[in-house]
Amino acid sequence: MRAFSLPTYLHIVRASALYDLVVTAGFATPWTFPFIHRLMSGLNEGMGAAPLPAFGPFHMLIAGLLGSIVVVWSLLRIREPAQRLGRHDGAARLLFSAWMAWTLHATGAPLLWLLLVPEFAWGVIQWWPVSPGEGRRDRALVPMAA
Repeated sequence: MRAFSLPTYLHIVRASALYDLVVTAGFATPWTFPFIHRLMSGLNEGMGAAPLPAFGPFHMLIAGLLGSIVVVWSLLRIREPAQRLGRHDGAARLLFSAWMAWTLHATGAPLLWLLLVPEFAWGVIQWWPVSPGEGRRDRALVPMAA
């Protein structure tokens, strides 16, 4: 198994954060989440399954809290990618993947495959080895694009 160099790994951490920002930004506000919910429901129907269940205020709260924390977490990893942040993010993704797999098993909703596969892949890649001697430097070494 070939290890990543630290600069390559930090690019991966930043790329995973950009992916998160794109996928979850719509969850972060009560004004954008209904649109995202309709979009996801339509995708699930387009894949031959039932529409997603309607969300009440408490469901919206949980979705909004999730979206908010993921947006903030994404911005941190974009601004200051670090190996320790990538490792923590990888662990969180494996936990998220477990919940997605459980929900896929419980509901059979094909939409979940579109979330589960990249989530699990980002989790695995962020736990990939980093070249020895490079992993100790835990500062952002990849400058932000101007």
